Amino acid sequence: MTPGGSIGHGLCVLLGVAAGDDDADATRLAEKVVRLRIFENDDGKFDHSLLQVGGAALVVSQFTLIADIAKGTKPSFSGAARPELAEPLYARFVAALRDAGVPKVETGVFGAKMQVELVNDGPVTLVLDHRAGGRARREEQ
Repeated sequence: MTPGGSIGHGLCVLLGVAAGDDDADATRLAEKVVRLRIFENDDGKFDHSLLQVGGAALVVSQFTLIADIAKGTKPSFSGAARPELAEPLYARFVAALRDAGVPKVETGVFGAKMQVELVNDGPVTLVLDHRAGGRARREEQ
């Protein structure tokens, strides 16, 4: 088994850091993630946050999320932050989750090729982009 983290109930966060992102972006995004009401209440409605359910977070660096596929069929990753800039922002995001009160925050290995196993317990996957004014796309499975 390769090094890395493992969690139970909570969120798997695939984190892409873009060129131009800064500490404030990492902190704001973490604060948004912990307060998103995306866990079900007793009536089956999305009404509880990660903090409210005492859930954990597994944070995996994923520069490929920044891919630009506007031209041709080969993705461009030029919009992703360079590793020496991205790694401290990844660490800041993780620290901000802990600071916000997430009881267990695990990480992958920054920049490593990893195999990530995920059991998606529910129909929701969100893509959050702070540059899009905080809008999220909801993708149903």
